[in-house]
Amino acid sequence: MEKKKLLLLFVSIVSAMFIVVGCGANEAPEEGAAEGGDAPEVAEDFKTDLQLGTGSTGGTYYPLGTEIATVLNANVEHEGFNVSAIETGASVDNLARIARGEIQLGMTVHLPALDALKGEGEFDGMSVENFGFMGHIYPEVMQIITVDGTGIESIADLEGKRVAIGPPGSGTQAAAKAILAAYGIEDGDYESFEEGFGDAKDRLQNGQIDASFGLLGLPAGSVTELALQRNVKLLSIDDEQLAQIEEASGYMGYEIPADAYEFLSEPVQTVTAYAVLVGSTSQISEELGYEITKALFENSGNITHDQGRHLTKENALSGAEGLPLHPGADRYFEEAGLK
Repeated sequence: MEKKKLLLLFVSIVSAMFIVVGCGANEAPEEGAAEGGDAPEVAEDFKTDLQLGTGSTGGTYYPLGTEIATVLNANVEHEGFNVSAIETGASVDNLARIARGEIQLGMTVHLPALDALKGEGEFDGMSVENFGFMGHIYPEVMQIITVDGTGIESIADLEGKRVAIGPPGSGTQAAAKAILAAYGIEDGDYESFEEGFGDAKDRLQNGQIDASFGLLGLPAGSVTELALQRNVKLLSIDDEQLAQIEEASGYMGYEIPADAYEFLSEPVQTVTAYAVLVGSTSQISEELGYEITKALFENSGNITHDQGRHLTKENALSGAEGLPLHPGADRYFEEAGLK
């Protein structure tokens, strides 16, 4: 809770600094600009040298985000344009960094993006409004992983165990806590490890932890790699708890098919959400936003990462419901006949 308060306080301070610059020394902010829990309007400061926030190196966001940056650099013809993919804490962290003006593009699960807009969840009391949806990337699938020798047969068995729940500010951690809460397992009922799945995979392999949550693409290469070293098991969410999770969090039920991994012998019930790309509306102009969106969706065939197959025009607006579109992306979707 203290970490959340510090994040919101920092966003408030930096946002307030922007509004002072935008209004000028002799002008007052618009009446009500900082009332009702909303963030003050952030002054426009359009850039062409951009940073794309991804996630931890062992997850899906970082390698896929690196390829997205490569495609954009090769196809966006805008003076001074360059984008670099950087490692971050993923969803919530990327949205907070956009709010603070530290990065301009970010990969996120669509549910934390909705929370940021409404000032709920990790953004309780402070809405973030200087971002817009720029396209669906791929469906995120929660994979709850353990290995033989831990004594874990179900999610209920995670109580008292050593569990990796994902980095602070990640969609993985938010979903992991929602799933554990549905089983009555709260903070302190287990030993938590707040790290990305790359580190968690190594700990599982070496017997340093008992289980890990990973909101990943399907299939996940890191899970396949782990299965080459240890006997891997995916834990299924029971029907009663799944209904609670869907009602409380917005995550949707999803069945991992038995042929998703060689080690699976039957389907696994879990939850899913959408990974989406969002862009700063205060630091990416409408024209550049249009060029970025167009370059991405018209050249996505050059992405070799397995999850790149979901970056299609047909999927482009999946996960956009309830989110504002970046003006440039909106223009492209209209032009492409996707709206």
